[in-house]
Amino acid sequence: MVEELRNRVDNNLTYLTFDIDCLDPAFAPGTGTLVCRGLTMAQIIAILGRLRSINYVGMDIVEVYPPYAYDQSNIASVAAATIGYRLAS
Repeated sequence: MVEELRNRVDNNLTYLTFDIDCLDPAFAPGTGTLVCRGLTMAQIIAILGRLRSINYVGMDIVEVYPPYAYDQSNIASVAAATIGYRLAS
């Protein structure tokens, strides 16, 4: 998947939208659409690390819903902040 993405965008200016719904509820329970057997944070960090060479001009992270009843400890917000940090650094 990573190679296909890199081949498609080549060196073009790229805007990334990251949908937090792809994470397993254990890592992001505060979202509108939970996906059982979703990705782990370790998998996301590994994927993002392989996408560092893309020429990003902007990004956003969507579907984070901190007041959601199943996310009392704001795990989804921490996951989103971690993803944002990894993309920005």
